[in-house]
Amino acid sequence: MPAGRALSRPTRRSRDRRRWVTIALFLLPALVLYGLLVIAPVVQAIYYSGFDWNGLGSLDDFVGLENFRRAFSDDVFVGALKHNGFFIGLSLLLQLPFALAMALLLQARLRGRALLRILYFAPFVLSEVVTAVIWTLMLQPDGLVDQSLDRAGLDPLIHQWLAEPGIVLWSLFVVISWKYFGFHMILYLAGLQQIPRELEEAAMIDGATRLQVLRYVTLPLLGPTIRISAFLSVIGALQLFDLIWVMTGGGPVNSSNTMATYLIDWSFKRFQFGYASAVAVIMLVISLLFALFWQRFVLRRDIDGALTTMGR
Repeated sequence: MPAGRALSRPTRRSRDRRRWVTIALFLLPALVLYGLLVIAPVVQAIYYSGFDWNGLGSLDDFVGLENFRRAFSDDVFVGALKHNGFFIGLSLLLQLPFALAMALLLQARLRGRALLRILYFAPFVLSEVVTAVIWTLMLQPDGLVDQSLDRAGLDPLIHQWLAEPGIVLWSLFVVISWKYFGFHMILYLAGLQQIPRELEEAAMIDGATRLQVLRYVTLPLLGPTIRISAFLSVIGALQLFDLIWVMTGGGPVNSSNTMATYLIDWSFKRFQFGYASAVAVIMLVISLLFALFWQRFVLRRDIDGALTTMGR
């Protein structure tokens, strides 16, 4: 027996060693790509943010934290930050509830609901640039939107949708919602399909109305999906760039700037890459802090439940 045990130990150790070597070999390409494409650019941006650099010369004008102080003292950047907050607020208050309502509607037995799901999800498949070009043509003066309002006798509602500072953000939000609500609707549909129908039927047998079933059974069980959807919506709103850049370029008069459009403007248009790197770091810090907060205080119960289930 001792000899058998002595022979089995090297075999088990060599088997474990081969398993870890196999895991490392599979992970290594992904880790290398992640390091080169994610970690290295982040470190590089942090380093560049400490210099006054135009992207061409040498890094010899170190300014420390001056670029960060300059950003937060710039009214245009502060306005861009507020615009990101505007999109976050409207997304949480309007876009996601609308997507949830459509998911609940399409969860019911309706004729043609499969086609409606495809039609509502289709805008998400389009690229941001294509979407922006289409909507720019529709919202231009005497475009499809203006002509439709005119034919309907709603002439007073016609505006310069992308040229009036007081209305441009609302116009952009409509476009953003049109493109992305289908994605959140599909998330909610997937979550609804995971809820056992027996629970809702049992609640109705006990005398609960449909509204009470929705409030006390469906929505609590859909909570993890709603929290993930809200997280993705906020992160997406913090990084808004493509649609706004193509449709307005941050105008008119910086009234539709976001942090991303502000960054691109100062980097590839004004060639102040050191300052733009500081703005990129600010975006990274805001997104990272929000992600950590959301995971710590909002998703904690969902994550703990998933780990407990896996442990069993």
